[in-house]
Amino acid sequence: MPRFVFLFLLAALLSAQSVPEVEITAEPHHHLVFSNAQVRVFSVYVPPHSETLMHWHRHDYLYVTLGANRVVNAIKGQPPVTVDLQDGETRFIPTGFAHIARNPSGRPFLNVTIELLQDETLRHSPAPWDQDRGLDILHGGTREILFVKDAVRVSDFELQPRGMSPVSPAPYLLVAVSDLQLLQTNHNAPTHASDSIRLKPGEVLWVPAHHRSTLTNMGRIARFVTLEFP
Repeated sequence: MPRFVFLFLLAALLSAQSVPEVEITAEPHHHLVFSNAQVRVFSVYVPPHSETLMHWHRHDYLYVTLGANRVVNAIKGQPPVTVDLQDGETRFIPTGFAHIARNPSGRPFLNVTIELLQDETLRHSPAPWDQDRGLDILHGGTREILFVKDAVRVSDFELQPRGMSPVSPAPYLLVAVSDLQLLQTNHNAPTHASDSIRLKPGEVLWVPAHHRSTLTNMGRIARFVTLEFP
């Protein structure tokens, strides 16, 4: 066999081999920023015209997009799919696949990826929420209940300056979509104690179970997403 034919066949064979796969914790574009018994949260940053490694998702997860962008989702064994995403768009993805996320644009692709570590248990748990979808008009803002998945209720909030929203007594994860300057007031405390919450876009805050409280926007228009856990 001529040498050039052998080299061509060898190159074709090598290119046809499977792409190396890694766990999400070993994927360099995924940066772990928070974890507890319920969630593992990653800040995802893919530079322009770049892509992640082929990485596994072993848990159901959600992602919150930061900035409008386009991503090519190449799931192992399937044709790539191009997805256009808006700022703050939140999606739920079931577990059990490996993929590459490609950024074909000239802007960085950013999101917050939230793994639900108790997904197997939560799938079989009754959801305690009286609503699983809908729009609530607040005092100076809105709350859109996006969906309930794995008994976790996901909502998108927008508050005008001085806008207020009651907060569920359930434990929840707050994901900042915009700059946030919030005041959380605990109405069950003897002096209605308040805590200041300041977050940049993409930063998160875990709020444990508490009693009745209210969030007040002390800054400009505030947008954030919450995940309420049963």
